[in-house]
Amino acid sequence: MAKTKSKNAAEGSKEVNLYMQALEHPLKKEIEFVRKIILESNPNILEQVKWNAPSFRHKYDFVTFHVRSLDKVHLIFHHPYIVQINSPLLQGDYKDRRMVYMKNKVEIDTASKELQRIIRQWVELVEAE
Repeated sequence: MAKTKSKNAAEGSKEVNLYMQALEHPLKKEIEFVRKIILESNPNILEQVKWNAPSFRHKYDFVTFHVRSLDKVHLIFHHPYIVQINSPLLQGDYKDRRMVYMKNKVEIDTASKELQRIIRQWVELVEAE
């Protein structure tokens, strides 16, 4: 599995901040809130813009927003370790990825602890390699 190119935290956050300033999306505030939840899950998580959307990594790229969805916040967990994690938030039966969908702030608030648990478990799997 290929590791991502190194980009320091400040560069990645600056890149995502600029992206978010320019983003026109009906759920922009919700996307910002989920971004914060992801970053607070583990201090070693870095962000960048990948596939023209905010994306996150720790050793490997592992989750990216799908911003073309205008009626929900859509996260794509795209690292194969995600299939080892069981959670009602993780949807789809793909061999190497899972989806998370949240329609509004209430759903995000309800899901935030579980989302952080998923991310922390994924980090544990990566760090155990």
